[in-house]
Amino acid sequence: MNVTEKITVLYIDDEPNNLQSFQATFRRKYHILTASSAAEGMGVLNEHPEVHVVIADQRMPYSTGVEFFNIVRKSHPEPIRILLTGYTDVEAIVDAINKGEIYRYIKKPWDEVELQNAIQNGYDMYITRGQLHQKIDELEKKNSELNRFVYSISHDLRSPLASIMGILSLAKMEDSVKDPNNYMGMIGTCADRMDLFIQKIIEYYKGLRADDEIVPIDFTSLLNESIEMCRMQNPAIQFELSVSQEDEFYNDAFRLSIIMNNLISNAVKYQKTTEVQPRVKVSVHTTAEMAKVSIEDNGIGILDQHLNSIFKMFFRSSSNTSISGVGIGLFIVKEALQHIGGDISVHSVFGVGTTFTLTLPNKSPVVYAR
Repeated sequence: MNVTEKITVLYIDDEPNNLQSFQATFRRKYHILTASSAAEGMGVLNEHPEVHVVIADQRMPYSTGVEFFNIVRKSHPEPIRILLTGYTDVEAIVDAINKGEIYRYIKKPWDEVELQNAIQNGYDMYITRGQLHQKIDELEKKNSELNRFVYSISHDLRSPLASIMGILSLAKMEDSVKDPNNYMGMIGTCADRMDLFIQKIIEYYKGLRADDEIVPIDFTSLLNESIEMCRMQNPAIQFELSVSQEDEFYNDAFRLSIIMNNLISNAVKYQKTTEVQPRVKVSVHTTAEMAKVSIEDNGIGILDQHLNSIFKMFFRSSSNTSISGVGIGLFIVKEALQHIGGDISVHSVFGVGTTFTLTLPNKSPVVYAR
């Protein structure tokens, strides 16, 4: 608001003397609009979106001030709402304050200084809220632009990287390059790692941008797809899948697939090279309210001091430096779980294995209708 512009106040009261008194007292300080009923007040708000503060009497014909503000809060949420009352409607007033329907209340007959302070404080809150909404809009816009930029760059990077990997593969097949120091092998390893990193970034931003799509989940089918995809990493691993799903379960299939793919892939990746019987055990039990999913391996495990950090972006345990990874998989899992309202816990013994336990809400329309 321009410094020379006045605060716009709408005053609603069914007593003409009160309207006149308010206007006479504050006309030099504020731009005053008046109404003699809740219906008339709503009409004024519809015609004057510039109103900063609305003051209404509690006792009016056909509608109380609290009832009026309950409607105004939904149709015109920006103006600050102040209630005037000469009665001790304590329960109604406290309830209105708790629900956010009014900013504060003032007893009648009102004191000029008290009411003026309330208007000024209310206006300050109005300005602060407006600035906050503006900042939020700016941040959302910048975040959206950043998401699009990173997503686009990630896709663009994969094209030349795929060419590099293709040329390396061709050179190896034709045996046309002498490489006694295995420089090509090192280039290939770095290219594979970069490609994995780009894939994870794309996966992360897909998870951020994808719309929620709540559908029935068949855990047997979902997990078998993840297992078959991850089995290629290490064909020697034995998978055990146990699903107990008697209730119909609904959730976001895309994000659940991201979660399961990353966790099962990690269980395969962080297996011990010396393990005679490497295994990954996946179990599911559903109820009408939730699903419990457990993913257990007998791999290298996680050091105790690292358990609180494994879900941070780019964190990699110093004990796993020999294993290729980019430190973003579990971060993606955590982000996806938060989006769908799930939770995750981890139990691990270094050198013995790790178990991740997921709690997933059942977003069935039947459950949500209760």
